[in-house]
Amino acid sequence: MRTRVRGWRWRHNPLRRRSDVVEAWTTLVVVLLLLVAAPLAGALTARWAHSEAQAAAVSQRAASHSVRAEVVGRIPDELPTVQGGRAHSFRTTVSWTEPGEGRRTATARVPAGSHDGDVVTVWFDARGRNVPEPPNAVSIWQHTVTMGICATAGTVGVILLGRLAVRHVSTRHRLAEWEAEWARTEPEWTRRRPA
Repeated sequence: MRTRVRGWRWRHNPLRRRSDVVEAWTTLVVVLLLLVAAPLAGALTARWAHSEAQAAAVSQRAASHSVRAEVVGRIPDELPTVQGGRAHSFRTTVSWTEPGEGRRTATARVPAGSHDGDVVTVWFDARGRNVPEPPNAVSIWQHTVTMGICATAGTVGVILLGRLAVRHVSTRHRLAEWEAEWARTEPEWTRRRPA
């Protein structure tokens, strides 16, 4: 049966070694880092990611424009479930009227389930090329939360790896200290003379 004495590394006793004290302080520092540094790293990274994503979205919105266009092209018989990382969409011809320029036609990506004659929103850049819709608020927040969680998890991983390394070194030092103690006390126990 094993008995645990809480806080034995903090109290002075003959079995406590310097490596025990180092390990106890390391545990305290690790707990503080896990409770303070990891969430702080996640929050700072999330804040940075949010401002970067918002700036990118504003830039993309400034470089593109949306139009309400009518689907006039052929609809594929079978639609892929995922194509090029964009779920449930396909390319077809759309047509819309621009004020002062008349009727325009272009090829654009439209949502799956669109039929001939449906009105959809499509995005174009300044050169008239079809571009994806700029990120909306939900996408920005998804990116923000993902980056914050990844930064927190990465920080926790680094802290725990550091703790593991300190514990490994501490254990090696503890065993060396015990070996040195045993070399001093073993002759008294065994009545053997040191070599």
